[in-house]
Formats: sequence, C-alpha cells, structure tokens
Amino acid sequence: MNKKEVVEYCLSLPKVFEDYPFKEDNITIAMKHNKNKKWFVLIMDVNNTIYVNVKTNPEYSELLRKSYKYIIPAYHMNKEHWNTIILDDNVDKKLVEELIQLSYSLTKK
Repeated sequence: MNKKEVVEYCLSLPKVFEDYPFKEDNITIAMKHNKNKKWFVLIMDVNNTIYVNVKTNPEYSELLRKSYKYIIPAYHMNKEHWNTIILDDNVDKKLVEELIQLSYSLTKK
C-alpha cells in the first residue's frame, strides 16, 4: 500500500475531504470529516518513509504495536489514542483499511 492508495481509500469513505493542514507543506495530508472537520488520518513523509497516523482505542493500540513491527506509537501525536503505521512492503493492506475505518468511526462524533 502506498500514499496514493491510502488517500484514495480514505476518500472512498462517506463525507470526507483531503486537507493540507500545515502552511507551505504540500506533502502532509490530513483526511478529515466534512461535518466536524476532525482528522481521522494524517499522512506524513518522514525521512522518505510514509507514516500514516490513525486513532485507535487505547487497549487496542498496545496490542497492535506488539503484533506488528510496522505499527508504532504515534509520531507527533497522543500515543495513547493514536498509532503510526509505517508503510513498507510488509504492511497488510486489509489491516490498514480496517484501522482507517476504525479511526474514521472514532473521530466521527
């Protein structure tokens, strides 16, 4: 899975939009809900590696980190409620999609 596929998947969810939240940064993308403007995914390029931040339940966060080498505590975000998925050749596309859906649901209210 790559950055473009993550953006396309996010845009396939109902009532969302793509935003560039940081002035003069056209690389970092926040995927947000139309209604409440909360982001549910933050996509960043960190040293030429794509990081995808998603919100998860705190109990699930730790389990994910212990189970997958490519899931770490969130880069520059609350580490209790957010995880970073490092996109590489090992990433499970279905898992990434499930975590995006979970994050979408958790931030919808």
